[in-house]
Amino acid sequence: MTTIFERPAFASLNQPDGMSDSEWAARCELAACYRVFDYLGWTELIYNHITLRLGDADPPAFLINPFGLHYSEVTPLNLVKVDAAGNILGHSDYPINPAGFTVHAALHNGLPGAHCVMHTHTTAGVAVACSAAGLRSDNFYSAQLQERVAYHDFEGVTVNPEEGPRLIRNIAGKRAVILRNHGLLSWGGSIPEAFTYLWTLNRACEIQLATSAMGPSLAIGPEITAKCARDALQFDPAFGAGRDVFDALVRMAFRRDSSM
Repeated sequence: MTTIFERPAFASLNQPDGMSDSEWAARCELAACYRVFDYLGWTELIYNHITLRLGDADPPAFLINPFGLHYSEVTPLNLVKVDAAGNILGHSDYPINPAGFTVHAALHNGLPGAHCVMHTHTTAGVAVACSAAGLRSDNFYSAQLQERVAYHDFEGVTVNPEEGPRLIRNIAGKRAVILRNHGLLSWGGSIPEAFTYLWTLNRACEIQLATSAMGPSLAIGPEITAKCARDALQFDPAFGAGRDVFDALVRMAFRRDSSM
């Protein structure tokens, strides 16, 4: 008997005729990721985005959420397929958000390893992004991110394509990104990998926000943070790069929302 823990996400939906197996699998995993974000409370009304490059698409294309739907409403069927210029490929009942396309397209087009890109406006993430000090090396999670965090200065609402090259330059290959005065961003070779970076970064911000309310914090020395970064095996593809954690959260999201 199939149990709730063995059931694939969105197993009740039928793969559309003519769609490749790889695109359908990508759609199901990305839609499940939107439900995970909803489960975690990482939502901002109908805003923010998680995008996924389609590896077999020719010309290059990626999937983005339909603009106007809450994360809890995203399904494999209503995800929007767009090309590198933001043109919708095929039919969609919804538009895409230009602010989301601009940033995500810059990473997908400018970083070969950016198969998945995630962006959030969590309270803790935005608070640290607004802090002049940025992320401090004073907690268990931030210590694991030593030399893994990039910063990009705020340039306004992200609708101007000319910001893209500056963003790529400031990222400099680092997969956890703090967008100053704005929020958090991560990217990776897969959804679980990008999620692992974002979860760790957001958790570090949550702890920093709580600690700041208690007065001065204890800094962690550079030797220890370097050791923590080396020992943070959740980022290592040899140890799954977050697959086990992500799959567990998909199961949790399914238990709450049987429409998956």
